Parts: sequence; C-alpha cells; structure tokens
Amino acid sequence: MVRLSVAQLLPTMHSGGVERGTLEVARELAERGHRSIVISAGGRLVPELLKAGGEHLTWPLGVKSPLTLRWVWPLRHWLAEQHIDILHARSRFPAWIAWLAWRGMDPVTRPRWVTTVHGLYSVSRYSAVMTYGERVIAVSATIRDYLQRGYPELPAEQIQVIPRGVDPAEFPYGYQPPSAWLAEWHRHYPQLRNVPVLTLPGRLSRLKGHEEFIELMARLRAQGWPVYGLIVGGVEPRRQRYADQLRRRVQEKGLSEVVLFTGHRADMREIYAASTLVLSLSMKPESFGRTVLEALSLGVPVIGYDHGGVGEILHRVYPAGLTPLGDLEQLTERVKALLTAAPPVPAEPVFLRQRMLDDTLALYAELCESPRNTG
Repeated sequence: MVRLSVAQLLPTMHSGGVERGTLEVARELAERGHRSIVISAGGRLVPELLKAGGEHLTWPLGVKSPLTLRWVWPLRHWLAEQHIDILHARSRFPAWIAWLAWRGMDPVTRPRWVTTVHGLYSVSRYSAVMTYGERVIAVSATIRDYLQRGYPELPAEQIQVIPRGVDPAEFPYGYQPPSAWLAEWHRHYPQLRNVPVLTLPGRLSRLKGHEEFIELMARLRAQGWPVYGLIVGGVEPRRQRYADQLRRRVQEKGLSEVVLFTGHRADMREIYAASTLVLSLSMKPESFGRTVLEALSLGVPVIGYDHGGVGEILHRVYPAGLTPLGDLEQLTERVKALLTAAPPVPAEPVFLRQRMLDDTLALYAELCESPRNTG
C-alpha cells in the first residue's frame, strides 16, 4: 500500500455535517496507515481528531477578509515541504486560499487537488472555486444536478457523487436509550414522559423551519393533539437575536411548556430514539440531510419537505415522510397521519458511512495514480 499524506481544509472544527464528514475521513485515513492532516481555525472536534491519529494545523483560512490571503505563501511552502499528496478543500474561502497556493506550485510535484461541494451555494465566481478540483465530489445527486445546471463548463466526468452516510453500529436500528439516560432526560423534561414527541434538529438559523415548526405545534395543540416539541440545536453568537425571537414566538403562542429548546446536544442518538417523529423543515434545499438519515437508521419515522437532499433520502428510504414544500396544511395532516399509524422504517440501510469512506479513499488513490495535467 502506498502511504498517502492528505490535507483537508475547512473553516473550523466545531460541529455540523461538513466538520463531521471531515473527521470521519481523517479517522479512516489514519486507521489505514495514511498521514491525515486537517487545517482549520480549530474547534471542539479537534481533540477527537487528534485522538483518532490525525494532525491539526491551526490556520484561520476561512476568515473572509483580504488579510487571509497572507496565508497563500505559507500554505504553498508547507505543502511542498510536507510532500502532501492530496489537497482537499471543503469550503469556499479555504478553497480559494488553497487554489491560489496550489496553482503556483510545480505541476509535476504539487498535490492532487480535490474539492467537495457540501452546499447549494449561490452560483457565482466566488462559489466557482469549488468546481476547480481535479475531482469534484458531490455529496448527493442533488448537488451533482446543481453543479451541472450552474456550471455547465464543468466536465461531467470530473464530478463524482459520493453520498454521505451513517454507521449502523453507531445508529443501530431499533435502538433504545439506556434507562439511566432516560431517567436523567425525564428529570430535565418531566413533561416528555409517555407523550408523543416531535423533534426538529439543527442549528438555530433562519430558513431551517423553526417558525413553521412552532406554528405546526400550535395547530396540533389547538386540534387536541397532546404532542410536545423539541428544538435541538446550538445558537451561534451572531444568531442570538433570531433565537430570542423564536423563544418570544413560543411564549406568544402559549407553548412555553410544550415547545422546548435544548441547545446543543452531544447525545443526538438518544434524543432521536426518544422521539416519536423527527422533522426536517428547511425552506432552503439541503445538500444531503444527515439528521434525517441518522433518525431513519434508528428506525424513527421522519417527515421532511420534498426537495433537495432530504427529499432524495426520503424517496429512497421512507416515502411516507414526504410532504410538499412550505404547505403547512399538508404538513399538519402528514404529522397527524404518522402519529396515528406510521409505516415502519425499512431496516435495510441504504446510505452507509463505510461506503462513503471507501469511495473517498479510492478516489484519492485513483487520482494519485492518474496522469497529471501539466499544461
């Protein structure tokens, strides 16, 4: 086996799908004997990265400022000095820094250049850097279609669809939370004992559907449904005003004891498993929909809008959970139908994390062995 040195770049290592995917690939590289480096401004996942055998270089390449361009030369020097084989950018601003560093290197010896498109970015010159990779990974068919529509000059053979995935061992079908966890959970939230619980996971940011979720809960309660709602997700400092608005909205609706804000939680598996239904109500199409897949892997029914990556997952795994985008009336009826008699979630996993890891490392190996464009 040829030992590779792979550097992944992203803004931070706090939380989220991009960060989690980066960590998963970094861990797999280290487990297979490769050198695995992540370059970011740091974050809560760094200790986990180091424990898994990866390395971390604390460079703030994601700060959107002209001053960040000063990192181009140090990065170029570091890539040459460290003999990096694969340079893999996962976010736009770090990708610009990486591309500027990479294109100034000797085409015969520089790393091979990979980008992953994790989001449905605005089609623009700024976003176009994510199409500059020698290989462009699309995290779903939704992203592939977006790339082909928005950047028709990008050769189709340069795009490789590698869907995100979950580990059935981490999110096992039929999982039940331990009794000690449940006791602590009900100590914090006694109102959730023996009642239907609807959960909306995700960071508190606009377009994620929090307002629709609150309105849904108000409608269900007004119609006599004894449901409770969980909004599970952290608040970024610049979005504190939005979080405060949501809490005021809950109070105005008289739902303060019914719709609960948990903040950031590290025990999402247990929260999914303790939920009756998990919802995905983002008004903006998601590139994939990791939370949807995690809940379905456990066998928990999911309801989500029929667009983007979430619609893609539900069509393949749980069509009973599909509901038209932004139609609150149909959303309410769909929730009531599944609360009454939800079809079981199929036990056979569809989107596997190991397949994603195998495909990503195979792409690295294939690219390293392929002829270089030295023109």
